[in-house]
Amino acid sequence: MSVINSRAVTEKRGVGSAIHTIHAALDDALQQAKNSEEKNKKALVDAARIAEELRLEQEHASTLECAKRALEGQLTELEQRIAEVTETAVRGGRSAMAKLESRVRELEVELGSCQIRTSDACKAHQRAERRVKELQFQADEDKKNQERMTELAHRLQQKIKTYKRQIEEAEEIAALNLAKYRKAQQELEETEERSKMAEATLSNARGIRAASLI
Repeated sequence: MSVINSRAVTEKRGVGSAIHTIHAALDDALQQAKNSEEKNKKALVDAARIAEELRLEQEHASTLECAKRALEGQLTELEQRIAEVTETAVRGGRSAMAKLESRVRELEVELGSCQIRTSDACKAHQRAERRVKELQFQADEDKKNQERMTELAHRLQQKIKTYKRQIEEAEEIAALNLAKYRKAQQELEETEERSKMAEATLSNARGIRAASLI
């Protein structure tokens, strides 16, 4: 009986230790899930910020494109004016022609700068798009990790419930065995008491018989 009770106590301790380990693993899993959720929120904030920057870059690129078209229109207009004053320049108005040619060169330089800025804006737009895709991919991965952590926590909770049920069953068995042991011990004590009383009665009877024979 003592061996059974000792075994039940040992099993109870082992299950308790396993529950403690599972609790620690569950806490760690929940913490990782929380960290993944925070990273996901941060990634969404970064994505919103980059989307806003992308919108501003697009507006800037649109402004540059409008400026480019305006400069091209001015260049065309100047070319027409150059054609109109060509005859006048030939007749002696070369000074005005030189000024117009200088202005054309300035406009061409400004147009080249505008084209460079437009190219830079397009490159920045492409980089921003790649960054948005990277952040979206990271957000998806964090979401998957969070779902896996949640599933792991659920399985650990199920294991804890199973271990608790096993502990309750072991406690019930131990209580039942203890009750049987106490009952057997009580019966043994009662048997010993009756045996002592019988021996005393027998001893008294022998003494009386010996006295009557004398």
